[in-house]
Amino acid sequence: MVNEPTHAPLLSIVVPVYGVEAYLYQCLESIRSDIPAGESDAVELIAVDDASPDGCGDMLRSYAVSRDGVRVVHLSSNVGLGLARNAGLDVATGRYVWFVDSDDWLPPGTIAAVLDRLRQHQPDVLMLDHLRVHEDGRREVDASSPLLGGITGVTRLADQPQLLRVQHTAWNKVVRRDFMDELELRFFPGWYEDIPFSHPLLIGAEKISVLDRVCYLYRQGRQGAITSTRSGRHFDAFTQYERLMDWVARKHPDERLQAELFELMISHYLVVVGNDGRLHPHLRRDFFHRAAAHYRRYLPTGGYPLPPGVTGLKHRLVGRGDWVAYSALRRAHRVAGLLRRSAPVGGAEGGSLAADEDPGRGASAGPTREGGLAPERRDALAVGRLP
Repeated sequence: MVNEPTHAPLLSIVVPVYGVEAYLYQCLESIRSDIPAGESDAVELIAVDDASPDGCGDMLRSYAVSRDGVRVVHLSSNVGLGLARNAGLDVATGRYVWFVDSDDWLPPGTIAAVLDRLRQHQPDVLMLDHLRVHEDGRREVDASSPLLGGITGVTRLADQPQLLRVQHTAWNKVVRRDFMDELELRFFPGWYEDIPFSHPLLIGAEKISVLDRVCYLYRQGRQGAITSTRSGRHFDAFTQYERLMDWVARKHPDERLQAELFELMISHYLVVVGNDGRLHPHLRRDFFHRAAAHYRRYLPTGGYPLPPGVTGLKHRLVGRGDWVAYSALRRAHRVAGLLRRSAPVGGAEGGSLAADEDPGRGASAGPTREGGLAPERRDALAVGRLP
């Protein structure tokens, strides 16, 4: 049973909870302790126990008993992150909704800054910056964070197209509830549930505001996180992109938009297929061929912004369905990365290279028969790192 608030708050923060006993208290306290004095009525915190197998359910019960403004939904069976968010959304009463993952947390001063910006701009979507926090405490700026800079007023995607390349997660966006309903958006089951949710928000929004400050601390490397879990469930990405492309075809059939989303989709598939932490080796070939099938199915008739360097070459190989050449390139790329990491400081190689990082990013690449666009279009599109 969930107690209803006596009035509608400005902001509902929905926190789905599953298997995060070690991190849950930090997450909840980072939210509650950050609510400014006199603003307790403006924020409600809704935690959804997704039938967590550890002690999270009991922790939530005891936490809510002694704290006002905290509401708990207990699900009888595990439904997954997306549907757990929907369960919280169903009982949320705020004008705006923010989905915060229960293994992450907020830095001090975040709630006040978010409330102030919501009141000032009254946007459809408020975009937030974040830091990646590693298990050793190291904090890292996301590669897409610079795309948020320099936007001071209310804008639209048509005026700031680079926003489509900011990391496509639900937790870096605060969304007006009525706007979400207008777009008929909810989360779908399966992994990569943010894909058909996050992009449509930006595409459909008439008023986007950007809060260019770190408002979210994104935990990296946690055991059980999907980005560090080998599983066949990474194939869920194909279904989620099909949902996104179907939504765009129905709601916003714009050729340039479809081209940009197509490039993002193929780049994302390449991140997954090239990552040893996500796919077992025996699944990699099948994933590659599924990506090639989507390439043929969704390739825009007018081409698309082909990335430069090695990434662009990989795009071509996906387009041709050439698994043998892709595998050889991947092996060579990884060997080169190992050599670069082992090179002495100040040596010819000079520095390190992550195994799945593209050393050719930022280089130039000519148009291809697969449909690369003119250089000025490519150069205008910054490439963000995808989750």
